[in-house]
Amino acid sequence: MKILILLLATLFLSACDDNKQPAKVQQSTQTYTLTLAESWPSNFPVFGDATKNFKQLAESMSNGRLKIQIDSKNKHKSAFGIFDFVKSGQYDLGHSGSYYWKGKDINTLFFTTMPFGMTTSEQRAWFEYGGGQELMDKVYAKHGMKSIIGGSTGNQMGGWFQKEINSIEDLQGLKMRIPGFAGEIMAEVGAKPINIPAGELYTALDRGTIDALEWVGPSLDLRMGFHKIASYYYTGWHEPGAELQFLINLQKYNTLPKDLQKILVSAMKLSAYQMYTHSEHESAKNWASMKKDYPNIKVRTFPKPVFEALKKANDTLLKELAEKNALAKEIIESQTSYLKKIRAWTAISDQAYLNSQSE
Repeated sequence: MKILILLLATLFLSACDDNKQPAKVQQSTQTYTLTLAESWPSNFPVFGDATKNFKQLAESMSNGRLKIQIDSKNKHKSAFGIFDFVKSGQYDLGHSGSYYWKGKDINTLFFTTMPFGMTTSEQRAWFEYGGGQELMDKVYAKHGMKSIIGGSTGNQMGGWFQKEINSIEDLQGLKMRIPGFAGEIMAEVGAKPINIPAGELYTALDRGTIDALEWVGPSLDLRMGFHKIASYYYTGWHEPGAELQFLINLQKYNTLPKDLQKILVSAMKLSAYQMYTHSEHESAKNWASMKKDYPNIKVRTFPKPVFEALKKANDTLLKELAEKNALAKEIIESQTSYLKKIRAWTAISDQAYLNSQSE
């Protein structure tokens, strides 16, 4: 009898619970305003569109709880100051290129792109599933920052030259705007690499401050007007999958609720995807325009001996860097191992398909 009473009581309480209205979940309405400094001038195409898209996504996905204020180079006056801005907390976020910071921490240069390295799809697979993000976290954490992919240009062109390159001797003493590890390689073979902000490139080439430059590719190069003063346009080798970055001040990041942290990173990654597709579209469109409207542009590929010299310099410098820097060694080994694995698939999938379609 006691068992029956207990059973009836349990059923009664359960029924009462079922009739209760579910408790309303209270979501915080507190807003967080984050400031972002970008390396690019105001309304700079493609790159600047990435930050605008990020702002729109972050604010929309958070239902207005995140507010993003973007300051371009015109406002903060330092295209290459983004690392220090975010590290110091002067800005909460940044948008730039990781390889710009090699003078501050040599290990940052690996996360934009590497000469003779991975394409965008290969490198993004490495970031997400091959340990790339974890290694990037390790590098930036000691500076109080987190880095997230910020948009890829895809495979970049080798640059604009005022004179044709027929041998490695033609690179001796050549003053060229070229950042990252590619700049180290060019110096190794006798050139003189220089890093110049985007807004100063045309003037520098026109006035002879530099003899050549690499920027991006047809997506941005045509509107910069480089073809007016340098008619030789070389195919790429140095940036097969150039990925920009979003920088986050970790102290600020840790003050955000967990859901807003996830929204922030998700908005960054989605805007990075949008920038890649935008860049591919613009390159295809402008490449067609170049071929039709600018027949004076002479598209060239470096001769095999030049590529061989560049590749030899690349291998030598990587070996030297790995021998004196344990974290660099870890990153280099990770990238090398992953490239070997994924390139075998690229070769039998995309490359085999493209080869089958060639005329």
